[in-house]
Amino acid sequence: MAQASTAPAQASAERLMPVNTPKLGMWIFLASEVMFFSALIAAFMMFRLRGPADANQILNIPLTAFNTFVLLTSSMTVVLALAAAQRNDQAKLRLWLFASLLCGGTFLGVQVIEYFKLFEEGLTISSSMFGTIFFTLTGFHGLHVFIGLLWLVGIIVQALRGRFNADYSMSLEIFGLYWHFVDIVWIILFVIVYLI
Repeated sequence: MAQASTAPAQASAERLMPVNTPKLGMWIFLASEVMFFSALIAAFMMFRLRGPADANQILNIPLTAFNTFVLLTSSMTVVLALAAAQRNDQAKLRLWLFASLLCGGTFLGVQVIEYFKLFEEGLTISSSMFGTIFFTLTGFHGLHVFIGLLWLVGIIVQALRGRFNADYSMSLEIFGLYWHFVDIVWIILFVIVYLI
């Protein structure tokens, strides 16, 4: 009888468990970003269905494939940084964070090089519908990478001050959620913009 009366109390206590507000906030933000990028991708796909089949022939697929590899590598280094923080390995934490910054910066640098080459070949945001959608889609993604790199600099400053350890790595984990989202979006963009 006593066990039966404590079951509702336990269920009530489980419902009142504290929610990790920062992580929940990031998931809500990412959900809104999914809707934003979905709208841009839908616009791009509508163009691809109605536009010239060879509109993307001007794009440098090998260069962008390399750039995709670099960005995916940055996702792995973020995971390794978080694992190092959770092991209290401060040297590896810093190493992997700097590697993430290098990979993300390389990705943006290569994207800028690609943009300049496309400008030289006559593709601009106002030259055609493909140019408008291409630069809007990849530009917004690049903006998200740039924001992520600024955030990562802040994370590195915190890491250099010894903020992350086995007891606290939440802000690093939340950054990781954002960074992985940016990488997943790029994989989708690479496939639909460059390969299809």
